[in-house]
Amino acid sequence: MNIYLSILFASVILLLAFAVERFSRAHKLPAVILLIGLGMVCKPVLESLGWTLQGLEVTVPIIGTVGLVLIVLEGALDISLKRERLHSAAAALAMAVFGFIACLVLLIPVVSYVFSISLFKAAIIAVPAAVISSAVAIPSSQFMGEHGREFVVYESSLSDILGVIVFFALVNSDGTLLGIVKGLLGGGIVSLLLSVVCAIGLALMLMRIQGQVRFLPLLAGLLGLYAGGKLMHLSPLIMVLLFGLTINNPSLIMRIPALRHWMSDKYEATLNEFKSLAFELTFAVRGFFFILLGYWTELNTLVLPQAWLGAGIVMFVMYTTRSALLRFFGGELASPLLWLAPRGLITVLLYLTARQIVPVPDYLGGTVLIVVIVSATLVLVAQRAQPARNKPPALADSDVMAVANTGDRGDDSAPPLPSSSSQGR
Repeated sequence: MNIYLSILFASVILLLAFAVERFSRAHKLPAVILLIGLGMVCKPVLESLGWTLQGLEVTVPIIGTVGLVLIVLEGALDISLKRERLHSAAAALAMAVFGFIACLVLLIPVVSYVFSISLFKAAIIAVPAAVISSAVAIPSSQFMGEHGREFVVYESSLSDILGVIVFFALVNSDGTLLGIVKGLLGGGIVSLLLSVVCAIGLALMLMRIQGQVRFLPLLAGLLGLYAGGKLMHLSPLIMVLLFGLTINNPSLIMRIPALRHWMSDKYEATLNEFKSLAFELTFAVRGFFFILLGYWTELNTLVLPQAWLGAGIVMFVMYTTRSALLRFFGGELASPLLWLAPRGLITVLLYLTARQIVPVPDYLGGTVLIVVIVSATLVLVAQRAQPARNKPPALADSDVMAVANTGDRGDDSAPPLPSSSSQGR
């Protein structure tokens, strides 16, 4: 495909992704399913015209990684930190950690038995399936109230971060328990310390940045720091999350006496412009990734019985453990939070890395995509159930898990979400 056809194809992808996003929002359908399906349809159409896309094995992971950074950033830009919301963050952290561990505990023995591999290698394969995808969960939570959305942003982002830390601790270890523990403790602590420093530095740049070219160098720095962190086998998603939280809550920095007068008087306008750019870039990258993923998928792997059996086992573990955790914390099984645990971009990215380390049969790729599609479809259960309630049920009667309340709860302590956020997705 020559350069002009490539430009034409890229333009068409963006326009189709925009149309799909609008259509999915109007009909309350998961955009990820439509985008992947569109990519699948494009493949035979292009082949009939004699066109073939080359280099997708490199392009798709790169686009997916950039999309992951932007989506976590976009989610953090929607969060206003307040003292009364610390319980929500703690509850989301608990759900992310215990849900991740529960899935691993149940999936690792199954993977080890089915593929006749060691528990260590089975863990590398199982981790991608245990991670909630913020790329799907965050946009899918639009129908929820502000506090429910915050819970989804926290839980999915923390699940992404935890999954990345554990995955690369496994990959970079010597296979022993001591080596894995060293990777977890070292990677986690170093990642957190470096992330705090980098996030504050980038936030200070945004507070003082001026001129016509302002945001792209900042995003380039963010992506560069993320890539550097990955090369050092750290978890730089923590930095992305902290950066978004810091710039959307500048009071965190203004509490430092030496920096109280650092913020420009035009910071609010600058922040709104930065949000608009981040939302539009997120839309573009997410659209490209899922359409190209659909094009890249071998359709014959989706009809294999082994692929469906594997997907059934994974989803059974996913939702039974999640419902058990919600019940433990006092939540109702009908809560929309039960179904807001989709797998997606991060699952695909980690799986692509895992299969380069552990030999697995081709049908496992079909299993991964089936899990992504079906788990995204099940989000519809939550979306269809939500309008029937004037107020979604709380996750628990106690304030520890009061995270599913909507903006109708009757207080005005929380500002409305930025209006641009609904347009950028």
